[in-house]
Amino acid sequence: MRTTYGTRPPLFVDAACMSRMADPAHAVGEAVPRHGVRLAFQGAQHGRMSLDLFAGIPVSDHQAALAWYERLFGTPSAFFPNDTEAVWEPAEHRYVYIEHLPARAGNTLHTLFVDDLDTRVAAIADRGLKPASRATYSNGVRKITYRDPDGNEIGLGGGPASTWCAGKSST
Repeated sequence: MRTTYGTRPPLFVDAACMSRMADPAHAVGEAVPRHGVRLAFQGAQHGRMSLDLFAGIPVSDHQAALAWYERLFGTPSAFFPNDTEAVWEPAEHRYVYIEHLPARAGNTLHTLFVDDLDTRVAAIADRGLKPASRATYSNGVRKITYRDPDGNEIGLGGGPASTWCAGKSST
């Protein structure tokens, strides 16, 4: 028997338990590509699994979409993985990317919930984009919806104008 130094001994698990854990992962894995969201799981850190979220947006005209999303996010793309994609990081380990996929363009529905909704909406207006719609729900939560040139829906959500997250005052 070969021994590799510095490795952990094998871990034996109950196959039935692993099957119950794998079934939801397989369901997510099958559904995610159809809906434009990719999840990238990283290794465990400090006893828990970390997660990077990549929310994809298919577009028909990469250059037009690139300019539009730069105005929406107020910054150039964080990086370009290849010639057909551009990626922004609106929050740590949470990414939004556009990808040139004309046959799938116009079908995205993403909402980013933020604690500074009014400030962000004003900044986006200063960059020349106007919302397609605004909604306030019965619980006071607000949603501002933007549509890119393909019709993809990008919403910004926020708490009631005077409060956020369990009644803390907004500034």
